[in-house]
Amino acid sequence: MIKKSILFVLFLIPTLLFAERTKVACVGNSVTYGYKIDDRAFTYPAQLQQLLGNTYRVENFGHSGATLLQKGHNPYRKLKVFEQALAFEPDIVVIHLGLNDTDPRNWPKFRDDFTRDYIDLIRSFQEKNPATKVWICRMTPIFSWHPRFKSSTRVWYEQVQQEIERVAAVTRVPLIDLNRPLYNRPDLFPDALHPTTEGAGIIARTVYGAITGDYGGLQMPEIFTDHMVMQRNRPVKFWGTADAATKVTVCFAGKTSTAQTGHNGKWTVEFPPMKAGGPYNATIENQGRSIRLTDILVGEVWICSGQSNMAFRLQDASTAQKDIPRAANRQLRFFDMKEIAPTVAIEWNDNVLAEVNRLGYYRPAAWALSDSLTARQFSAVAYYFGRMLQEELNVPIGLIQNAIGGSPTEAWIDRRTMERDPLMADFFTNWNSNDFIDGWVRERGMQNIARAKENPLQQHPYKPSYLFEAGMASISKYPVAGAIWYQGESNANNVELHEQLLPILVESWRNAWEERFPFYYVQLSSMETGRESWGHFRDSQRRLMERIPRSGMVVSSDLGNRTDVHPRQKKEVGERLARWALADSYGKNILKSGPLFREVFFEKEKAVVTFSETKLLRTSDNNAVRNIELAGEDKVFYQAKAMIRANRLEVTCEKVSRPAFVRYGWDSYTEGNLVNEAGLPASTFSSEFQDKK
Repeated sequence: MIKKSILFVLFLIPTLLFAERTKVACVGNSVTYGYKIDDRAFTYPAQLQQLLGNTYRVENFGHSGATLLQKGHNPYRKLKVFEQALAFEPDIVVIHLGLNDTDPRNWPKFRDDFTRDYIDLIRSFQEKNPATKVWICRMTPIFSWHPRFKSSTRVWYEQVQQEIERVAAVTRVPLIDLNRPLYNRPDLFPDALHPTTEGAGIIARTVYGAITGDYGGLQMPEIFTDHMVMQRNRPVKFWGTADAATKVTVCFAGKTSTAQTGHNGKWTVEFPPMKAGGPYNATIENQGRSIRLTDILVGEVWICSGQSNMAFRLQDASTAQKDIPRAANRQLRFFDMKEIAPTVAIEWNDNVLAEVNRLGYYRPAAWALSDSLTARQFSAVAYYFGRMLQEELNVPIGLIQNAIGGSPTEAWIDRRTMERDPLMADFFTNWNSNDFIDGWVRERGMQNIARAKENPLQQHPYKPSYLFEAGMASISKYPVAGAIWYQGESNANNVELHEQLLPILVESWRNAWEERFPFYYVQLSSMETGRESWGHFRDSQRRLMERIPRSGMVVSSDLGNRTDVHPRQKKEVGERLARWALADSYGKNILKSGPLFREVFFEKEKAVVTFSETKLLRTSDNNAVRNIELAGEDKVFYQAKAMIRANRLEVTCEKVSRPAFVRYGWDSYTEGNLVNEAGLPASTFSSEFQDKK
């Protein structure tokens, strides 16, 4: 009799456990169903089941092509799978619909019904079981190579997203964001719409976090470490993630503030703006877990970005031997974002390729004090920029270096900005054969990812938006004073395209930081071999100052090398950048630039050129002005002579009786010697483009 009782109990336990399982209904379209995922064990609902465990029962009620709209071409509520979902009597419903509503058959005609129809769908589950908890989702991405993207989808998709957010607010139903965790993973969407098994796994983990509130406990972005520098005169912010509906307490500089995490696990704590000072400590606590940060300074923080000439290390600079032994400075600190693999002419291995796809292109980083060891590996330009600021301002300086050799401008612009620009959206199509992208950039990228030739969506740091998504996005909430930029070599073959790209990059960064911070950049230097476009490009960079508010440009053509794209004289470049910052950002009374072309007047046989940023022109070597040219209406230029008259030049040429154009420093390698009273060099210019914006 005892044995029979034991057997009965053992038989009953699985039944009881099954009866107590929380039922989760995954309602949706082809993304929920798992279209193009052959192994059904890897659809998002199946992976969600694995994450939730045996105390949950997850069922897939997705149907390919389903619309939310009742009058759409394939309404979900008219499908048999909807009846099955209701009959399942779920405890939790997760709804992901809307993608197919962007179809021209649906949204243009029936958009006004969307909110009502979504509310009705939610209520249909709540009426069946008032205890049912409903979650709705912001849609997974539709990428720019979708055939209807530019014609309609990108606009209608945004409108649908807005309505989904409206539904969540009106019904007070929690919203799960499936867009953000996948938006920077185009490699997981072969057809621009349907995720791979890995993409489905990201959806599953996102839904798991929303349902359980489990976000892995207290975590903070990598940029929060010992020795960090925080921006003065701005609200001091700490942020991160923790489990949902828990309290986070932050103690900093003798003050305490708390925050409650939302259902997405995110939290932010903000303290009032502070003056320069420190060191301070910070303690962040949540549910028995604590993060302690020490030796924090408040001062000025600058982004230092671009390609190889910004990444160029102090140890390789011409002044390294003198300055590295003197680099120790507790008031100067670095956050150095180094890549896991260089973009030199090599083939990357499978591990690197996988990490690049996961946006893991950067090594773990931490703030470090300037000394002879850290400074030698840091950007030479950034180091000299920061050192001069620290000496002149006498406040702590924090420098965030993120510069990748050979990187084009488009790799540093956020995807949303690119996709919504009528021209830039085309950058994402067929990257390896796209004429919008410089041929050298594509060639080097394909060389690095040669082992992934079977994967057309393999990521690379040169691909549009990649470096923003892998690097800049992670620091974009961190308050900064401004940015310095040294890049252009990888875009110099298309001057006109770069004229569109650079203002968009600046706007992208300013939007990401929600701050109209200053942007100071370096004009391309001089090089002789294979750089025929550089005269045009340098002049274009000069004119871009007129189009980019709060910008400034440093001339470096006097420091060029005939055969080397990496001149070693970086001290001058860094300090010239610092001059711009000291004058424009900090109000110091110093000359910030060399002579800048203002205008030209043609008087009979001569051209009279005037300049800003100078009161007294001179030459750097006390010889005659070099590399000044005149041309008539035929635009045939000849070397000319120039007489200096205070802040103007009078230019003549025996071969040009009626001058119509004047230019200076136009050769790819220029020996121009015109400077102002501070010894700062004049920029390349041509009067041909003076009236063009």
